[in-house]
Order: sequence, then structure tokens, then C-alpha cells
Amino acid sequence: MRTQPQALLAACVVVLDGEDRLLLLRYGPGQPAAGQWWLPGGMLDHGEDPWTAARREMREETGIELGPVPVLIGVDHRVDVLGTGPVLDCFFHGGTLPDGERTAVRLSSEHDRYGWFAPADLLDLPLAAPVRTLTALHEAALRTTPVCLREGTPWT
Repeated sequence: MRTQPQALLAACVVVLDGEDRLLLLRYGPGQPAAGQWWLPGGMLDHGEDPWTAARREMREETGIELGPVPVLIGVDHRVDVLGTGPVLDCFFHGGTLPDGERTAVRLSSEHDRYGWFAPADLLDLPLAAPVRTLTALHEAALRTTPVCLREGTPWT
């Protein structure tokens, strides 16, 4: 009998500001990726669908409430993440925050900083995933056209 692969599911949110910069959070001390920057998001809880998890993670990590309609802009398959096995990441576009709301971010204890970054700024940041992943997701958010990734690289 053939066994089915076991994979974890994660959901992340791409949010932009009025200048099309990405909202990134920096993992704080004591976190597995301490000092690295990444999108708001995380693993699904038991029984959650990816959009519900994305909305929950966004609220928990930033204090920002997302609207009710999901906009899927990307999927990434990673073979092994920190020894847990394969992970399938679902990326949603959380929209563009008006200028007044950019400073409304309330960080969770998991993160110690947040910032708004243009794609050119990403090259100098310690990221939790490759720059090419965020670049592809940024382009997908601007176009609202989904991108399929494998280990952070768009399929060609």
C-alpha cells in the first residue's frame, strides 16, 4: 500500500503601502529565525483553511484586520523546512494600506520590528527566504496574478 506524503500548510500575507512597498516583520530574539525578516503569516491551526489562517496570523502579528475576500497570489512548495518535512505556503494579497494605517502595526511578541521595503531594499536585508521569492510575490500582488513557486523560485 502506498502512503500519502505528509505536508504542513502555511499562509502568509503580502501587504503593500501607497508606494508599493512590502510590509515585513523581523523575528525577535528566541525565535527560530531571529533577526530575519519575513511576511506576516504562519502555520495553519487544526481545522483552519489557509485564508482563515492568513487573517488570524495577520491580526495576531500586526493587529491589522484583513477584509473578508481572499486573493490568492502565490503557492510555494518547500521540500524541507527546519527538519519538519515539506511545507506548502499559500500567499494572499492583503491589499494596500492607506498612509495613515502604515503606522498602526502592533507587533506580537514573536517579532521585534516591522518595516516597509521596496524590492531594491531587500538585497541588504537578512531574509527568512530568498529575495527572488519576495520579488515574485511583490510582482504577483501588483498584477493580482498568481505565481507558482518551487523552493521560492517561480516555475518556468
